[in-house]
Amino acid sequence: MDFGTYSFQDVIVTFKVPYFAAFSSTGAGLGSISIVPSTTKTIQDVAADGRVMISKVAGNNGTIAITMQQNSLLHKNLLNWYNYINTTASTSDWASTTVIIANAALGEKTTATGVSPQKLADKPYQAQGQMITWTLMAANIHEENI
Repeated sequence: MDFGTYSFQDVIVTFKVPYFAAFSSTGAGLGSISIVPSTTKTIQDVAADGRVMISKVAGNNGTIAITMQQNSLLHKNLLNWYNYINTTASTSDWASTTVIIANAALGEKTTATGVSPQKLADKPYQAQGQMITWTLMAANIHEENI
């Protein structure tokens, strides 16, 4: 029988920030990670006579949405990172973060460079603890098999 097995516990997300401590999460408090490319790679233009011109569009930008428990260490690290690049770091360091999302069990790795927060994460307060989503923008997202 041929089958594959997936576990979110095999996913490791690592943040590398110049002049700031790198930090990682191996699933503690994480809910989900979504990588969403923004660039449409193929554009088709149809002329009046029906001739189709196909354009290959460059660009590998996109967003990474990371959802986690509001009391997780990852959320605290992301808040510290946000405060550092927003108030302490120079403007040139705003998008200097690299995010690596790896799953060795599946043999997959995503490397995002030029990463910056879209905005400060929304913060809910309710009777029960909630999930928080950080949306990060990336200038370049590269997927590969490892």
